[in-house]
Amino acid sequence: MHADPDRALPAADADQRELLLSCGAALFNLRTAIHALGAHPATTLLPRRDDPTLLAVVRPFAARRPDPRLVELADAIPRRHTNRTPFEAVAIPASIVAALRHAAEVEQAWLPRLNAHQLEQLRELVHKGHHAQVADPAFLAEWRYWTARDRDSRDGVPEYAAGAMPSDNGGWVLRDFGSHRRRRTDDSEPLVVVIGSFDDTRMDRIRAGQAMQRVLLTATVAGLDASFISQPVEVPAIRTELRSLLGGGLWPQIVLRLGRGAPVPWTPRRSMADVLLEQHQLNA
Repeated sequence: MHADPDRALPAADADQRELLLSCGAALFNLRTAIHALGAHPATTLLPRRDDPTLLAVVRPFAARRPDPRLVELADAIPRRHTNRTPFEAVAIPASIVAALRHAAEVEQAWLPRLNAHQLEQLRELVHKGHHAQVADPAFLAEWRYWTARDRDSRDGVPEYAAGAMPSDNGGWVLRDFGSHRRRRTDDSEPLVVVIGSFDDTRMDRIRAGQAMQRVLLTATVAGLDASFISQPVEVPAIRTELRSLLGGGLWPQIVLRLGRGAPVPWTPRRSMADVLLEQHQLNA
C-alpha cells in the first residue's frame, strides 16, 4: 500500500499526519476484508526506509474460519460514510461506548473518556482552531479546491454531501463544505471522542488510522453516524493544548463526533481502477 503524495494537503496537513491516518484506515479495510474471506493478512508496516510512500505490505495466507465480528465489520465498509448533519440529543449506551473504546485498543490506540470539563475545553479548542484556519489564506484556498465540487467529481466533498451549515457560535461542526444555501442549524450535544496514540511517529499514525477505521466501522454496526472535528488536531499549537488537556501522555490524532443524524447522500468514492498500481508504475 502506497501513499499518494498528489493528494497531500500542504496547508491543513503540512507533516502529512492525516495522509498517514487515511492510509491507515484503508489498510484496516484491506485487512478486514481479507479476514472476512477466510485468510490471515500478514502485515508489515513501513517495510522499506528507501521508499517513504510504501506504507505497508499485506500478504494473505493460511486459510482459516472467518471471525464473525470481523465479517460484521467488513460488511459495514461500504455502508460507512461521514454524516455532517446535526445529531439527535440521545445518549449513547455505555455498552456501545465500551465497544468503541475496545475497537481503538485492539489497534494499539486509545480512546479516553472525556469528562464535562474536558468537553467544554475541547469545544473552546475547536473554535480557536477554526478561527486560526479561516484566517490563513493558504488553508482557505486549499479548502475551496477540495470542497463544493461538481456532482460528478470522485474527489473531495461535493455540496450535496455537505450537510446543514452550522452556526459559528454553538455547535461542534464549524466547517463550511460549500453548503451556503442551506439553513443554519445548531448541533445537538453528540458523543465526542478523541483517538490518541502513545507516540507520534509515522508508524503510530498509521496504527491510529487503523484504530480510527475500526472505531468508525464499529459505530456503523451499532447504527451510529460519525463526522470529524479536525480543527484541534490540524493546528499544531491547538493540538499541543489538546494533548495537555488529555493529561500529556497521549498524542491526539482524531476527534470524532458520534450520534444519530438525518440521512444524507454519500460522498462519492474513487473507482478501484484509480487506486490500483500496475507493475510498470511500481517499477517507475
